[in-house]
Amino acid sequence: MKPSFASWWLLGIFLHTLITLKASDFNLEGDYLLGGLFGIHYTGVYQRENRPATIDCSRGHYTTKSYRRFQLMRFSIEEINNSTQLLPNVSLGYEIFDHCSETQSFFSILDLISIDGAVRPWAETSSHLSVGPKVIAVVGPYTSGDTVTTAPFFMVDLISVVSYGAASSAFSEKTKYPSFLRTVNSNKAVVEMLVKILEYFNWRWVAFLNSYDDFGIDALELFKNTIKDSEICIGYTKSVTEATDYNEIFKSIKAQKIRVIIVFLIQQLAEVLIEKAVQLNVTNRVWIATDTWSLNKNLRKLKGIQTIGTVLGVAQPVIQIPGFQNFIHSTGSHMICKDAKGNCLCNQAGNYSNLTPEDIISSDPTYSFPVYAAVYAIAHALHNVLQCEGGKCNDSIRVFPYMVLAALKKSNFTLLNQTIHFNENGEPMFGSYLIVFWNRYGEVQEVGAFTFQPKVNFFINSSKIQWHMDGHVPVSLCSQECNVGYAKKQDGIHKCCFTCQICRTGTFINITEDPYTCKACSDTEWSPEGSTRCNLRLVEYVPFTDPAALGLMVIVGLLVVLTLAVCVLFAFHYNTPVVRSAGGPMCFLILGCLSLSSISVFFYFGKPSVAFCIFRFLPFLLFYTVCVSCFVVRSFQIVCIFKIAAKFPKLQSWWVKYHGQWVVISVAFVIQALVLLIGYSSDPPKPYYDTFWYPDKIILNCDINLKATSTSVIFLLTLCILCFIFSYMGKDLPKNYNEAKSITFCLMLLILTWVIFATEYMLYHGRHILTLNALAVLCSLYSFLLWYFLPKCYIIMFQPEKKHSANDKENKRLQKYTKLL
Repeated sequence: MKPSFASWWLLGIFLHTLITLKASDFNLEGDYLLGGLFGIHYTGVYQRENRPATIDCSRGHYTTKSYRRFQLMRFSIEEINNSTQLLPNVSLGYEIFDHCSETQSFFSILDLISIDGAVRPWAETSSHLSVGPKVIAVVGPYTSGDTVTTAPFFMVDLISVVSYGAASSAFSEKTKYPSFLRTVNSNKAVVEMLVKILEYFNWRWVAFLNSYDDFGIDALELFKNTIKDSEICIGYTKSVTEATDYNEIFKSIKAQKIRVIIVFLIQQLAEVLIEKAVQLNVTNRVWIATDTWSLNKNLRKLKGIQTIGTVLGVAQPVIQIPGFQNFIHSTGSHMICKDAKGNCLCNQAGNYSNLTPEDIISSDPTYSFPVYAAVYAIAHALHNVLQCEGGKCNDSIRVFPYMVLAALKKSNFTLLNQTIHFNENGEPMFGSYLIVFWNRYGEVQEVGAFTFQPKVNFFINSSKIQWHMDGHVPVSLCSQECNVGYAKKQDGIHKCCFTCQICRTGTFINITEDPYTCKACSDTEWSPEGSTRCNLRLVEYVPFTDPAALGLMVIVGLLVVLTLAVCVLFAFHYNTPVVRSAGGPMCFLILGCLSLSSISVFFYFGKPSVAFCIFRFLPFLLFYTVCVSCFVVRSFQIVCIFKIAAKFPKLQSWWVKYHGQWVVISVAFVIQALVLLIGYSSDPPKPYYDTFWYPDKIILNCDINLKATSTSVIFLLTLCILCFIFSYMGKDLPKNYNEAKSITFCLMLLILTWVIFATEYMLYHGRHILTLNALAVLCSLYSFLLWYFLPKCYIIMFQPEKKHSANDKENKRLQKYTKLL
């Protein structure tokens, strides 16, 4: 059953009437009271009790540095009270408690939030605003765990809690902690600095040991989030308690081959960890200490500390506070907090008579300035609330904690050359960190710094560090870095553990962007195996200035000249049986189409464009179709004369009467023209970058859509087959003027030409395949010119007796037919 508000109220009355305090080190009367929570003693792990009980802190182990901070608060308030500038005619008092347990020190909390000696329900307190809580603000507590359990009590009445050591980032959430502020930077700043140290030394495989409390768990989560997009991996992590098996920790770290250990522990656990490392002979490690123990004097003087490796640390700058040493010498240390009857108030007792002023002054100064700044921040806030000006304050103003909180959030003053102010989340907008190194003499040596206000600045002088690895920076990697041109392949759950694979030809690796992926080069680039970048491919085509191109263009010119010469020769001997049997007027059509077909050759050279690609095929396919159709007709006519005419005389009459040869040629031309027009309109050939065959080259060619061009090619091929069939049928005709044999021979040369070209096309894919294609076109044209027309020219020019011969029977029949042409 939860205790009621009435129970808390009765408990408060009991606490108020139980003891009447006398002035002591823990108490000081004043116009305005400040609370203080300092973990002077350390009681260890919480033990479960059978019934609620308050712990006696004085039975624990005292820590000198916490006692120093306790005395520093007393000094700060005494200094403020002795000043006539900050709070003139106003005195500050304090009520300080030894807060040694997260869960068993609530006596002090209830005392600080009490009103007139009683803890009243909040609703009742709100109805009597003329009476406020006992304290206007609280300095402390030290640890994040203590803050989690104590701060909510103060949040109810918006009593400012100004912590000098609670670093958990959770306290930045103002919905839960509206009146929490701190004068020490959060874990986020420390974690950012640790990551920068790891990145500076290229340590990517680390162990992270954190205390099992709000401080350590928060640091671990922040560290994981910070390194999420970096190359750093946590090879081993452990939340440490007093019951932890340290031998198991060190065995696991050794098994994982981890060289760098981040120790994010409170001082007491850090001391036990390092002592165990020395006892268990843990060597050759880099230990990174946080500010909780980086300046620990006892560990630095520990026997055998040099054997564990190198200790680097993050530490707060030590700021000397003027007058504090004199204060310690004047007050000393003794049994403190005795009341009138010689009794001690709960958690305000302790015997420090064995401590000398030198012990206190020389103890760890970490968090000393944050305590000093916290007290002064509250004093400056009170100064603003009381409207202190001209050497006096307005004592008629009734001060409530929420008024001090509002003024604290607006703090902006200079203290020992430090500008003290807070952001909207109560985070300090001042401070910096040092990077320290424990040298072989047990001294702390500054080797770097990290400042984050007003801008981030980080530096390390690594030459000052004396490494345990023969003067060389230790290496802490799960896997050795890959050689240039190799990509990482993750091995297991950690991205830092990987194997290396060389990037194949046509790919490259950019380790700054993605060290795990070999990226493919673009179509216009290439790369050899193991590349870190792509090179532009060499674009190749046959220019007009190429010797082979020039040679073929000369041959084209020769072809045109020869066809023109043949035309002239045939025109002069038009009525001779040789010319008539060769085709008569059809010869001029064939020769003209051969010349027009040769236009295609010129478009195989130069940088191709859409127009070039169209004219590379169109003239040849169109006009060569006419040539082949003429020879189809000639072959058919020859067979018809000698074989078909005798059996089918009407067919011959119909053929002659209606000029069947010209009808066939015209139909073939129209069909091919329509097929080419439709095909090229739907998908015309266009320039094509052939990147398949050569990794470092691009062959500029024309991309042919087979669906668009196959019909025209099939039609031309069909004509060639018909021509071959008809000409082959006439192979046994008389020798004189036997055109069938000449046509058959030309067709066989044509077939052989394109078979050779097809073979070359499959075996060779360089830029000169275009030259070979143009050559195949020329061979197709020359096959008819040289082996069909030139023999006729030879007869006309050098065997004139044959061009008029018509003595035999076959010649008479042929002459009779040729008259009809």
